[in-house]
Amino acid sequence: MTKTGQNQDYTHAVGRRKTAVARVRIINDKSKGLNITVNGKDFKEYFPYFQWQETILAPLKVAGRENITISVRVAGGGQRGQADSVGHGISRALLKTDETLRPNLKKEKLLTRDSRKKERKKPGLKKARKAPQWSKR
Repeated sequence: MTKTGQNQDYTHAVGRRKTAVARVRIINDKSKGLNITVNGKDFKEYFPYFQWQETILAPLKVAGRENITISVRVAGGGQRGQADSVGHGISRALLKTDETLRPNLKKEKLLTRDSRKKERKKPGLKKARKAPQWSKR
């Protein structure tokens, strides 16, 4: 799905992880170099840890798209969940631009949404599964 907005063509996709949601736009301009902005900041400033940056760049390395402009709006969750959701969104957006990338992205498990979430607390328990200490008498 390619949309036009503000005189730019872009491809839009959504990535999710836990409660984090990332709305990713791959902008179709002819600029040189890698340009990824997350919530108005450079992605290296928004995600300061190298491991988070590698999570975001993994789909681009698999696709061989080193020169690309990406704009991301991410909300909810913690920074790790946000980084994972951005990577998932970039994978989905790349797939919309070029369907032949599916086998490579799928092999690296970049298209599968990690469905694990925090389990809810149950009544009578201290946490989701932790019970109070049991005493016989």
